[in-house]
Amino acid sequence: MPEYNNKNIVLHELIGLNVEVVKSLDIYQKGIRGKVIDETRNTLLVFTDEGSRKRVLKNISTFKFIAGKNRFIVPGEEIRFRPFERTEKGMKYFKRRRL
Repeated sequence: MPEYNNKNIVLHELIGLNVEVVKSLDIYQKGIRGKVIDETRNTLLVFTDEGSRKRVLKNISTFKFIAGKNRFIVPGEEIRFRPFERTEKGMKYFKRRRL
C-alpha cells in the first residue's frame, strides 16, 4: 500500500480507500460514506456501509479520505481527472497542498 500524506493524496490511487462526502452542493450526496470501488473523470463510485452503490460528483463535493489512521480532506476539483491522468495533471494541486 502506498504511503499517503496530505500532499500526495491527490496523485495516488483512490480505489480501495474509505471515503466520506463532507460537503456537497447536492444535499443527497452529503454524508455518503463507504469504500471507493470505481472512478471516472467526474465521479467516484462508492460502495456504502449500507451495501448500496452511490455515484458522487467530484466537482461539487469535498471528500474525507481515510487511509489507515490518516484522514485527508480533498476538494473534488483537485482529483477531477481520470485516474491515469492524475499523476501528470494533478501536479499543480500537489504543489499547493501542505504536509
